[in-house]
This record gives sequence, structure tokens and C-alpha cells, in this order.
Amino acid sequence: MVVCGDDGLAHRLAAELRSVYREQVVLVVPPSARVPPQPMAGRARAASAALFGRMVTAVNRGAGGSDDTLVPGERVMEAADPTEAVLADAGVDRAAALALVYDDDETNIRAALTARRLNPRLRLVLRLYNRRLGQHIEELLDQAAGLAGDPSAGRGGHGTDIATTVLSDADTTAPALVASALVGTSKVVDAEGLLLRAVERRPPRPGEVADPGLCTLALLSATSNDPGGVEGSEDSGDQGPQLLPDAEAVAAATGRGTVVLEQVSYSGPPLTARRAGVMPFASLFSARLRWSLAGLVAAVVALAVALILVTDDPPLHAIYVTLLDLFAINEPAVEAPAGQQVLQLLSGLVGLLLLPVLLAAVLEALGTFRTASALRKPPRGLSGHVVLLGLGKIGTRVLTRLRELHIPVVCVEADPEARGMAVARRLRVPVVVGDVTQEGVLESAKIHRADALLALTSVDTTNLEAVLYARSVRPDLRAVLRLYDDDFSKAVYRTLRTAHPAALTRSRSVSHLAAPAFAGAMMGRQILGAIPVERRVLLFAAVVVDGHPQLEGRTVAGAFRPGAWRVLALDTAARGAGAGAEPPGSGLVWDLPDTYVLQAGDRVVLAATRRGLAELLGRRTRTPR
Repeated sequence: MVVCGDDGLAHRLAAELRSVYREQVVLVVPPSARVPPQPMAGRARAASAALFGRMVTAVNRGAGGSDDTLVPGERVMEAADPTEAVLADAGVDRAAALALVYDDDETNIRAALTARRLNPRLRLVLRLYNRRLGQHIEELLDQAAGLAGDPSAGRGGHGTDIATTVLSDADTTAPALVASALVGTSKVVDAEGLLLRAVERRPPRPGEVADPGLCTLALLSATSNDPGGVEGSEDSGDQGPQLLPDAEAVAAATGRGTVVLEQVSYSGPPLTARRAGVMPFASLFSARLRWSLAGLVAAVVALAVALILVTDDPPLHAIYVTLLDLFAINEPAVEAPAGQQVLQLLSGLVGLLLLPVLLAAVLEALGTFRTASALRKPPRGLSGHVVLLGLGKIGTRVLTRLRELHIPVVCVEADPEARGMAVARRLRVPVVVGDVTQEGVLESAKIHRADALLALTSVDTTNLEAVLYARSVRPDLRAVLRLYDDDFSKAVYRTLRTAHPAALTRSRSVSHLAAPAFAGAMMGRQILGAIPVERRVLLFAAVVVDGHPQLEGRTVAGAFRPGAWRVLALDTAARGAGAGAEPPGSGLVWDLPDTYVLQAGDRVVLAATRRGLAELLGRRTRTPR
């Protein structure tokens, strides 16, 4: 396996392939990657960077690139760009898969085209932010592999590896970040029309029976404090979270929260985005101006009623005469009774008051149309919203996700030209432009009345400072902060939880959340998504049963391996017509009976741990040199 990248995702992906799938990895990083370009914050993060620098130094001192001084199963190369010579030195012509996870889309595309020419059978995994461009690149590279003489490349048949996969770390991590910030909102994995929803449930009270949902995906940690500092991870032991437990383990787990499957269904094609060009009529005028217009209308009606009483005119004629007097186009009532003369004078006075109100209405309407494409400010009475810090790649995807769930959002961004500004303007989301570390910026975003804070800027210290300041304003505020380094993320999570035990705090490393999906794609399998369970990750994959003895010919209950994998759904549309043994129904069937026998050609949706998926779908196990 060859991994090329310039940030933490490349290192995390290489570690995932080594530790979980036990693959030999060649890691290609730029020379500046000895010390990560992100700002260093915290002793743990500095120590990890120094350790990586010493490892690279040892590699450079090695004789001819020998693996004797390397991490078992890994070789590290330094190169500024993934040129053809660099890819050839990394062994792309002999590799099984290549991951291009540079932060620049153009660099990844250029390297992918070169690698496809060097090795038509190479499995490619690209990191691209532009999803529409990614679909075209997938088709182009798969077509190039087919024309080069590899008929098995692409997605043409069951059991064939995916030749090219385009993923986005922003799309992979956005559902997990949104779910971490919103208590009561399900964790969602949505890919290719498959919608999987899971929800955390608290331990039942004494005498209550826990609701198992459709099935129990995980048991949460048994302790609220881990002296070892690894709570919620793979190193927590029996006290940590248990993924995919069997019925006996669920029944014996008293006092532990659970993650249950709430819904699995086919979401169908995405709906067309609603146009934001038509504004409501009420948004054209301010509330004060609307009250002024209402007062003038009431005065006109009162004058018309008084004229009816004084002159006994019909109502329509009285209203007509009142309007003429109002606009000063009626003849003076010189010879009219005194009451009618007084009413004419009052109508003229109201007409004088009407002129500035009409002028203000015109100016407000013009200003509203002029600023329709400008950024909105947070409304005065806004409450119960989510404050989102940062509108970069990750923040933009999270903003779109929150608006799809109809959740009110207020964004804070220091750069007026940031990537997500256009998205916020199109979705008519209030934005506060300013540095979040400056005093008064979070107050402008109504942080004291918010329900949650999502700190997703690209600077760790900024995210941490914002969360700490928000904690001083609202100690019970739900907070999620994005951190670059996973070890630093663990340390921050433990400290904040200890300092604020009554509040919900989550620290998330984007590379930690995205690496399992990228690693699964490198193994040639279709990873639908990942759901974080404390410090562990539960993967969802679509697998064709043919060729897997752990699944083929077994019942759904017999194929279930606790702690490793579990069959959740069957895609009957993938088999086609004429299969008499299929269960009733069509499309995605999630409520499979335990007695159903999985057959060759069935396409199933699995929930699996990383090691379980590696054992089920991985290549032969290798012993590193």
C-alpha cells in the first residue's frame, strides 16, 4: 500500500493500514512534514511531532532505505510533489493500492492520472473536496483502466474491487461532528441512498426495561472516569465500550448506556435544493415601519367613518372623499359645514404624515433588495441555536448538514473570503465576521442563549480558546471542538470533562474520523460511513456475499460474530429477478429473519469493527519484517 499526503490524515491512514489490516505501507510525505504545519498546542502533540521527526531522521540514516530502523511494515519517503519519479520509487507499479490524500485537489488528480498510467490495475483512493468533479474523475480513471487491458477494473460485477474511489474527509466527518453537538439527534451515515441512523440511549432506571431499538450496536463505557487516560478507546479493556455485543452481553450490562439502531431505510435521490431568491414580504420592511403604516391606515379609516357620520354619505363615497383630502387633490370645503371642514384639515395633516412614511418604505425596500445577497446578522430574539466557528472545508459541510436538519445556526468566521461564505449567504444563515478570540464576537453570536458550540476552525488553539471562553459564559453548554492531533484531542477531552462534569464536551480529530473510511476503500471495499462510539469507530460497509465463507451459506444469526461484524440489511435489488429464495419485498430489507440463508450474489450491509472488517474483507494476513 502506498499513501501520499501532506497532513495528519496521511499518517493516520498509514497507521490504520498497518495496525488494523496488517499491510506493508510506503508513506510519501513532503520534507516539511517532519513537524506538522498546524500550530503546536500541548505537550502531547509536541512529543508526537518530535517522535515522528526522530523516526524520519532514522530513516534517512538507514542504508539504502532499509526497513531495519522503521516502524514494522512501513517505509517513509520524503518528496515535495508526487511526481512520476517519486511514484515509481515508491513502487506504485507493484502496489495493490494508492491513496492520494493531499489537501490540494489538483495535486491529487495529477498524481492519480500518472499512477493510472504506471499501473492500470492499481486501486486508487483520492481525497477531493469537489464532489461533482470527483464523480467525473472516478469514471475517467476507471475507463482508463479498462482501456489499458484490465477488464475487471471498475464497478461492473459482484465481488470485484473498486478501481477508483473518491472520498472527502469533510463529507466523512460532518455527520459525526453534527451528531456530537446535538443531544437527541441520531448519528447518521448516508451514502448512495442508504440512510443509517443510530442513537445513544442512557442507562435505564431501576425497574425500567431498556429499549433495544432495532438492534444494539454498542454498549458504552461502564465507568465515568478512567485513570489510565484511555477511556472509550480500544485500550480501555472490559470497562470500555463494547461494539456489536450479543444478546447475553446486552442483558448482563446493567447501568450502561447503549447505541441502538433506530432506522435503516432507502433515502432515494436527493431532493432539489429550494431556491433562496424569493424573500417574504414581511422581510422588506422593519417592524417599526409596519406599525407606522398600520397606524396611518387606522387613521384613514377613522376619518372615513367620521365623514359618514357628519355628512350621511355612502361608505364608498366617504372613503373616496377622505383619500382625496388625504392626498390634497380635493377642492377646499369652504362652503361645507364646520364638521366637514375640520375633517378635511385632519385628512390633510394625515397626508403630510404619510409622505415620510412612504419615503421610508421605499428606501427600506431598496436597501433590502440591495443587501439580499449580503450576510445576515443574528436576530435579536434568537435562542436554542448552534454556534459554528469556522467556514472552511469541514465547517461548510457541517453547516449544510445542520440546515438539512432544519437546525438554526449562527456562524463565526474571521475571513470574509472564506470558502463557506457563499454557502452561508445562499442558505441565508446569520454570520458574524470577526476573530473569535476577540472580546464580544461570541456575544454577537448569542452564545449565552445557544444550545451547542461547534469549534471547527483550522487552528487548535483558537478552537480550544473559544470553548474555554464559552464555558465561562455557559458552564452547561454542549461543545464540540475539532483538533488536529488525536492524542491532543484525548487529553483535551479528559480535562474538559473533569473540569465541567455536568456539561457535554467532545473533542474530535478529523483524521481519526476519516481514516477508517479511506483505509476500507484502499482494501477495495465499499465503506458507507463510520459512527464514532466514544473513542472507537463502528464502520458500515456494503459487501457481496460471494467469496466470503464467513457469510455465504450461513444464516443471518450464524454469520453474526459478536465484537466483529453483524449483518444489518439485504439489498434485494442487487440480485435481480428470478431468485426464488429471496425474502419478500424489494430494495433494502433491514428486518431480516435470523433464519434467512445468505447466498452468493446477495449484497448485504454490515456493521463491523475495524479489526472485524479487516478479518472479513482484508487480504491475507502478513507478518511484517
